[in-house]
Amino acid sequence: MSLVNIDRAIRLPAPDVEALIQGRMIAAIVWRSFDAGEKYALYPADNSNMPLMKPKQMSLFPESGQLELPLVVSDQVSIKAWGRCELCQMLNDSESLEALSRLTIWTTEALQQILQQRPFIYLAYLRVYLLPQPLEMPVHPSGNFVPLPKSLNVTDSTPVLSESIFAKRRQKLEKLEPPEHPELEELQSALVHLSTTNPKAKQLDAEIKIFLGWSSDKPVKPIKRDLAWIKTIAALGNRTKELDKDKSNYQAGTDFEIVVRDSLEFLGFTIDYAHKGGAGGLDLLCSKPYPLVGECKAGKKIPNDTAVQLLNLGTLRLKDKETLAKATKLIIGPGVPTPQLMDAAKVHGMAIMNPETLEKLVKLQSKYPNSVDLFKLKKYLKPGQSDDEVAKYIEQVEQEIKVRSHVLSILKKYHENSGSERASVDALSGAYSMSNPPKKLSREELHQILIELSSPLTGFLGRIKGEDLGRDRFYFLRDLLLDD
Repeated sequence: MSLVNIDRAIRLPAPDVEALIQGRMIAAIVWRSFDAGEKYALYPADNSNMPLMKPKQMSLFPESGQLELPLVVSDQVSIKAWGRCELCQMLNDSESLEALSRLTIWTTEALQQILQQRPFIYLAYLRVYLLPQPLEMPVHPSGNFVPLPKSLNVTDSTPVLSESIFAKRRQKLEKLEPPEHPELEELQSALVHLSTTNPKAKQLDAEIKIFLGWSSDKPVKPIKRDLAWIKTIAALGNRTKELDKDKSNYQAGTDFEIVVRDSLEFLGFTIDYAHKGGAGGLDLLCSKPYPLVGECKAGKKIPNDTAVQLLNLGTLRLKDKETLAKATKLIIGPGVPTPQLMDAAKVHGMAIMNPETLEKLVKLQSKYPNSVDLFKLKKYLKPGQSDDEVAKYIEQVEQEIKVRSHVLSILKKYHENSGSERASVDALSGAYSMSNPPKKLSREELHQILIELSSPLTGFLGRIKGEDLGRDRFYFLRDLLLDD
């Protein structure tokens, strides 16, 4: 990371600046040849009087609007980025202009009109970096260069595009190679307007930009607005501590029972809703993937009669003691188990869980769908207080997810550093072992994880099947995002 001092800006049409900031373009049309290393802030000029520089409109849209974002507002200009010139290229033939149009937001007609007025079109390749905060300054009426109100001391720590992605884009633009996925570019144009109000469109927009090489960012995490209830599990449990003998806060207990049933169902249990608790009723009865009976207990303490109640009601619902003996038995409550209850729980194989632990389990399932294996979880539901054991299970799952995320990052870096679109198990095994991994993996273990991640149901990477392990080839598709 290096410190850069910038005291003036280069004036460019506002849509061009926005396209550079979005990573959609890596070059700007300038009026003279620029030297490599020249650095300027990017001043977004109102282009209403620059008809030659209107952005190219995709067929999905009328002629008004694409990339016409409000960088220029009344008498103020917002400067969001600075750029360093990496190369300046001269173009002067119609065939080159058509190819350039396909790779940028400019129409071929506009480029041809510019060439009629000048002997060359100067194309400055700009490595663009975002400013820590936008610089607001008064509109400067004229001039190709604009003096800044104060000198900026900035770093190159926030590039719009990574070095490897920029290098690939630069090579394609220098050779004027046609875009590989014009249909996706058109779809992304459609999403620009939708992504401001639609979270799913925003996520898809981000993922398409990464695929096209317009962005180095990780994909936007899905917004799960319907899962806000997960954060209330522990709070609802703690509210039941205040239940008194006359049940003046009876609704708190009911709400807690409901959220516990919702939680178990979210984890993958099949709930028997014929049993909804209440006076004399069994709070929890799950039939699949294995029988589970449970009680939700309010109050600051969990008394011994909770175990008696669970055994009696469980026997009535499951019809016989043998079926009950094989069923998983669970008590969930915020209170402290009495010594008598702890003894009874150990004798009868009852797990006791705090609402906080249940919330952590459900959050894990929410962040990484289907990551909770209920049969593996069952082994951690030990008789007595089982919170510590379940915490070990959660940590184990998170560690396995970290390993898979690391494997994907190694594959992604291999593509970037080698320029190869496919990687063998042997190449990845060597790169993985040298990367300070979260867990050591044998060649065979790594291969199994790669196959798992290439499943159509996961889709994190692709696999070209070979005749044996050593001839399999893998390629990166998308990141496995870890929760911060």
